[in-house]
Amino acid sequence: MRAFDNKVLRTRGRESSFPRLCIAALLFLALAATGLLVPGLAHGTNPRAPAPTPAEASDKYADRAEEASIVLDEVMDTHEASIPEWLLNEAHCIAVIPNVVKVGFIFGGRHGRGLVSCRVGAKWSRPSFVRITGGSFGLQIGAQATDFILVFANRKAAERLTEGKFTLGGDASIAAGPVGRTASVATDIKLQTEIYSYSRSRGLFAGLSLEGSSLGTDEDANWDVYGDRVEPEDLLFSAGDIPRDVARFVEALESHAPIES
Repeated sequence: MRAFDNKVLRTRGRESSFPRLCIAALLFLALAATGLLVPGLAHGTNPRAPAPTPAEASDKYADRAEEASIVLDEVMDTHEASIPEWLLNEAHCIAVIPNVVKVGFIFGGRHGRGLVSCRVGAKWSRPSFVRITGGSFGLQIGAQATDFILVFANRKAAERLTEGKFTLGGDASIAAGPVGRTASVATDIKLQTEIYSYSRSRGLFAGLSLEGSSLGTDEDANWDVYGDRVEPEDLLFSAGDIPRDVARFVEALESHAPIES
């Protein structure tokens, strides 16, 4: 009888520990997916991989600028579901962040990289590279890639870009933007909202709030492209030569949001 009891106890012990092992495994996968356990894993990079050559780095940033340009072109070419022209004309800065990946498995994480440019006199400024991050907790599973466009409606919002990193909806007010070439902003006629956000996922384009996410400068990308420890305010609020790697993005801005001289 004692041997039988011991066998039952061992079996029950294994059964009771199984749920805990499953939960621990799921938590490990969730943390790894959001990059909290293994830096770089959530971003699709290998922390032990060799540094890219200058040519490879140049191609990477040119591709990022090209992707951002394509997103803006495709959104604005959809007349009935684009950003209103009046809002683009009032914009102080415009950021485009393609392929923002959101992964969720108990924990949720968002990460993406893009570019932003501001009005400097009668031209768009040299773009500054930016990154967006965010996280949440809840019952969620799956992965999704979304393109984002942020329209900075006033000077105060534009100056946030010089802070290195700030929270959307916390340090700067953000709201889903109106959609359609002739859409009005009757509820916010004085542009009291600092940043208007737009998203496109699986062909669907709409205004979407990114409240709670963090937007910051991608310093490594700026230094690689501009060849110096350049500050975001120097890029965004002063004139300068535009490198070939990011020229395509500025051309897209000039096409869809021309500045009258």
